Amino acid sequence: MATKHPYVTVPTRRTIFLRTFLPWQVWRFIRINLKMLGVIRLSH
Repeated sequence: MATKHPYVTVPTRRTIFLRTFLPWQVWRFIRINLKMLGVIRLSH
């Protein structure tokens, strides 16, 4: 039996755009990897 949720969030047009905009995804990928490299460098 499926339950009905009183409130379900729906992504905004901006959110949908950012999820499908390739240059934004590439930038986030690079930024996250640089942050991980910094954390790894500090731990060694």
